[in-house]
Amino acid sequence: MPPAMAMKQLALDIGLASGPTLENFHAEGNAQAVAQLRQALAAVPSSDAPTPVYLWGAPGTGKSHLLRAAYEALRNQGAQLGWLDPRMRWPTAFDERWSAVLLDDVQRYSEAQQAAAFNWFINAMNPASGAPRWVLAAGELPPADLPLREDLRSRLAWGHVFQLQPLTEPARRAVLQQQARARGLALSAEVVDYMLSHFSRDLGSLSGLLDRLDGFALRTQRAVTVPLLKAMLQGE
Repeated sequence: MPPAMAMKQLALDIGLASGPTLENFHAEGNAQAVAQLRQALAAVPSSDAPTPVYLWGAPGTGKSHLLRAAYEALRNQGAQLGWLDPRMRWPTAFDERWSAVLLDDVQRYSEAQQAAAFNWFINAMNPASGAPRWVLAAGELPPADLPLREDLRSRLAWGHVFQLQPLTEPARRAVLQQQARARGLALSAEVVDYMLSHFSRDLGSLSGLLDRLDGFALRTQRAVTVPLLKAMLQGE
């Protein structure tokens, strides 16, 4: 590999932050939901599957973060899992080897995805073999208001339903600083102020902006400042 490419690859490797976990989820206002997930993760797989859980809330409240965190935690336990989100146009059939089923962004499911999600849910609760499986799902609306087929809406309301609360501004700042530290970045209050005042304030968008800024700082070998952020945006 040429030196320039090697340096670029090294910079990208150093800049990779850890993925979503329950530990790096800021639980302010959502402690009960996180506690329920921890309890469920400790019970999967087991002879008695945990009660299904449905998380809902506005974009940026951390729904996908928690689903991905649960997915990775279960995978690390050696579990095989079913995962469905709107990007998966052709869902597979339910697999008896799965220990859990995770359904993300359910409000955006197509008819085919709704059919698959309903099938997965029914098979998870009443499998042909073995004990029931856990179901964890997330969407932007409470089950009764989801634009989905009625039988799927009713199943999503079967278990624990938690509305995720958005972070306060101090908590949002704390999360950005936490994510920056995980990347080895020094993020000044001035940069955080600029991000919060000039961009979408939902945490998902801010985290994506931080990812791009991290990569740009590594490639240019410059400290993270407001001028650097402006230069990155002007070059896009």
